[in-house]
Amino acid sequence: MLIPSIDLMGGKIVQLVQGQTLKLSFDDFDYWIDRFSKYPLVQLIDLDAAMRQGENRTLIEMICKRLPCQVGGGLRTAEDGQALLDAGAKRVIYGSSLFGTPTEGETPRRHPLIRLEFAESLKKVLGEDALCFSVDTKAGKVAVKGWKDSVELTPEEAVTWLEDSCAAFLYTHVDTEGTMTGFPIDVAAILRATTAKQLIVAGGIKAQSEVDELDQMGVDAVAGMAVYSGAMEA
Repeated sequence: MLIPSIDLMGGKIVQLVQGQTLKLSFDDFDYWIDRFSKYPLVQLIDLDAAMRQGENRTLIEMICKRLPCQVGGGLRTAEDGQALLDAGAKRVIYGSSLFGTPTEGETPRRHPLIRLEFAESLKKVLGEDALCFSVDTKAGKVAVKGWKDSVELTPEEAVTWLEDSCAAFLYTHVDTEGTMTGFPIDVAAILRATTAKQLIVAGGIKAQSEVDELDQMGVDAVAGMAVYSGAMEA
């Protein structure tokens, strides 16, 4: 399945290369909302919130009223997710807040780098079906905080430990994100063998043939740059 993406920054729809360089920018929301209205799921990310430099909440609420969205970007608490679900999101995406070293005085954790107790509390409060966990990697390690930092975890390890607390995993291959150079299919195969949950991948997808190949593996694909640049029909 193809899942179109809407990334928001500074009140506009944008496409970045590897989460850093602005490549495309649009403010014709009605056009893109209409284009994506036929899809059962659209991915909506608040990049400003993810990078901790503001938010686009009003736009998110408007889009969620018109499209079935899974929404992410900077979610730190169960309350953050509940607010988005109340605003009309079908599902919410947690990423960076699931990872990191313990803070001073923190209760001992079962895993030194994964906040399993937090993940379990999200499932208890929001429900498994409402949760998509984002496991993004840069140079093979899990990337966090707007992909500016990383933790010493492989994506397979992260997915294995978090498997019981969510309905889906979103994996972004940051090294190819926004480059339209193709998604590494072998990585998708490894992750597909790691989890029984819905698996969604993103990062460099450039053609429908890739989406079809991933679909044959039981993997869904997020496309952004290829759609917005016109290289791929959506």
